[in-house]
Amino acid sequence: MSQSFQRLPASVLVVGIIIVALISSATIGYGDPAPETNDAKGADTKGIGGEKLLTQADWTMFRGNTEAAGVATGKLPEDLSVAWKFTVKKGAFEATPVIVNGVVYIGDLDGKLFAIDLATGKEKWSKELAFGFIASPAIRGNRLFIGDLDGIVFCVNIENGETIWKFETKAEVDASINFYKENILIGSQDATLYCVSQDKGKEVWKHTIDDQIRCSPTVVQNRAFLAGCDGKLHIIDLDKGESINTVPINAPTGVTPAVRGDFVYFGTEAGEFFCIDWKKAKVVWSYQLGTGGQSIRSSAAVNENMVIVGARDRRVYAFKNETGAVAWQLPTKGKVDSSPVIVGDRAFVGSSDGHVYAINLKTGKISWDYEAGGSFTGSAAVASNRLVIANDDGIVYCFGPKAKGS
Repeated sequence: MSQSFQRLPASVLVVGIIIVALISSATIGYGDPAPETNDAKGADTKGIGGEKLLTQADWTMFRGNTEAAGVATGKLPEDLSVAWKFTVKKGAFEATPVIVNGVVYIGDLDGKLFAIDLATGKEKWSKELAFGFIASPAIRGNRLFIGDLDGIVFCVNIENGETIWKFETKAEVDASINFYKENILIGSQDATLYCVSQDKGKEVWKHTIDDQIRCSPTVVQNRAFLAGCDGKLHIIDLDKGESINTVPINAPTGVTPAVRGDFVYFGTEAGEFFCIDWKKAKVVWSYQLGTGGQSIRSSAAVNENMVIVGARDRRVYAFKNETGAVAWQLPTKGKVDSSPVIVGDRAFVGSSDGHVYAINLKTGKISWDYEAGGSFTGSAAVASNRLVIANDDGIVYCFGPKAKGS
């Protein structure tokens, strides 16, 4: 892989889901329904702090569901304020949190895994497990799965953080695992996609490509999609662990592909953004960022109309998902490696300029922002009327409704 594609540490890097028993009877509403999605559990009458919830849904993995769409099923209030901050002294976060049953889970760059109460911001438990985490956890049932910078995947009990089993790859694990049937899928920098039994942590099969895997495998039906550092999109049969097809993408990438219907969306280190028809294994459209060699390390969010993605040219882009036409561009003051999350008619994203932005999807204008300082590489999780995101200052921020009278 090219020298230019090195993960940049958030502070000083120590060299250094899903679907919590949520299987909705409703289809996604486009294309062929996936076997599992992160659908809402239904409305609650009373939320955290006593306020009425708009909707309730867990955020059980990096991009919210197995298809990595980056779309929240719940909502957020128009006006947000800081509900709490959780600070790790001399710590740093690059990972994206997950939220399940009112608990936030996240690992830090020192290899510590935290469980934080979503209502209060108080620590429920923490465990020093590993060399360091930049991968998001993924949760199914009472088990949390997370890979570390030493290539070890941990399965832990979400109630107390106790390790149930460990599985070793041969290089660091940079991204969230995904699920297929009773197995988990792990991408590793050793260029291998591992299929491992969820129950025992035993290898079922493995599939090796020509260069590192830094993304999460996206799952639709019995297919996985890997955007590889070998400059190809890989389409893999999950029942056999065999390649179905590949599509050249002209450059390496480490971002997780987002899928909606028949189309896969992602960007590359060369600053090119792709829409690929995965059934035909054919590029539908692509968009090349301006000159200067700015790469895309943000995973896209996609809804029925638009694809939203950040880039290292300090902009957030919105594309019409069928044609690739640019709907709008929003400049920020820093690189946007954080992956946007669509919540209703807004997209929420962090930037290395230390801001968290809410962007109106129709106009591309900022409707809300918060200046936290530090830098955001990780992305937001949205559940229970709350948005949670962490930065390289070692702070986890929880945003919720403004307090009455404020």
